[in-house]
Amino acid sequence: MITGIVTAGREAIIRLKVRGPNGRWRQFDAVVDTGFDGWLCLPSPMIAQLGLPWCRRGRAQLADGSECVFDIFEGTALWHRRAQRITVDEADTMPLVGMALLHGSRLEMEIRAGGKVILKRL
Repeated sequence: MITGIVTAGREAIIRLKVRGPNGRWRQFDAVVDTGFDGWLCLPSPMIAQLGLPWCRRGRAQLADGSECVFDIFEGTALWHRRAQRITVDEADTMPLVGMALLHGSRLEMEIRAGGKVILKRL
């Protein structure tokens, strides 16, 4: 089970661990973003700290209808107590957990400041 909290700004935050090829885990808070269909989105400095290897370029349509091109990297996330290979999209945003990583999980949230966020493996 993965737990987190809903902030006063109504963001569901969970603690996530990611590992790059150097074998060191880095732990950080990430927003659960059900509107993001990828695995994980990280800003450039975090990707560089982890030493994630570049995989390919990606293209996405944003909520405002514009299109962007971004780099995609490879990493490993600790998810439901298991190391899982994931792709990491690079974007100038706070870390975002997307629906690809959430797939196979049950998400429960108390939508209020300080509310619980619970992810259980199906």
